[in-house]
Amino acid sequence: MQRPEERAEGAGPFVTRVTWRLAEGGAAVWESRLARKRGALRVRAEGGAERSPRSADRVVLRRLARLNAVAAVAFMIGGALFALGAGIAQFGSAGPTTIASVYFAGGLCFNLGGYVSLLQAINAPRRAAGSGALVSAGWRWWSYEPVRIDWLSTFVLFLGTLVFGVNLLDSFLQGLTAQQVNRLIWAPDLVGCLLFLVSGHLAVVEVCHGRPCLHARSLGWWIVAVNQLGSVLFLVSALAAFTRPETGSLVNVSIADWGTLLGALCFSVGGAVQLFERP
Repeated sequence: MQRPEERAEGAGPFVTRVTWRLAEGGAAVWESRLARKRGALRVRAEGGAERSPRSADRVVLRRLARLNAVAAVAFMIGGALFALGAGIAQFGSAGPTTIASVYFAGGLCFNLGGYVSLLQAINAPRRAAGSGALVSAGWRWWSYEPVRIDWLSTFVLFLGTLVFGVNLLDSFLQGLTAQQVNRLIWAPDLVGCLLFLVSGHLAVVEVCHGRPCLHARSLGWWIVAVNQLGSVLFLVSALAAFTRPETGSLVNVSIADWGTLLGALCFSVGGAVQLFERP
């Protein structure tokens, strides 16, 4: 239950920011993304002046920094491999097995990045009730916390990478009919794109605290915005990659390839920028 001296913000059942009075004066501000990514909470003096943020202990900060680096590099490499695969498909002369192999390697990187992002949410420090401190429990490989927006966003992201894996594995199959291609390859691709969009929307809600926002000075906002643009481009690519049963051809090969290439570059850029959003 929310305490009288606390003010919670968010959307629906999700709390993304909490402000409360400190016994020594001033106020503490906990934000979901700030605590998860940087292991910190903001402290304001009387009158609203910003003090230096308070951080979790060094063990937790090193843990968050390592997880952030692994996830960022995984998405950066995965995005680059997806862009390479789309570029080969559009401009190269390599066979479908080579292209599928490049995509599959990128998909494995996305799997890693998705799971490590979930681990970062699972092991993020929590605010200590009534104080201006962050505390953390022992290391965990898994949790189930669907009412936490950071957990739900990263879980849906990880689930999306796993569904993409089904699509990428099935793309090695040869001699499929148009109906089989749509069922085994296109459908998982579309579902994965939709999961990426849902995850990105939850990330936008988290960083904007439930309201539409433009935070040009916020590194987290830019990362979320670029990744969501990548998700939209992936969805456009998936829709254009539907195989017409009557002709056996894609709706639009160029849009499918270019959507994948540009969307993948968005994820790669987002991963590179994420390297700087650390404790």
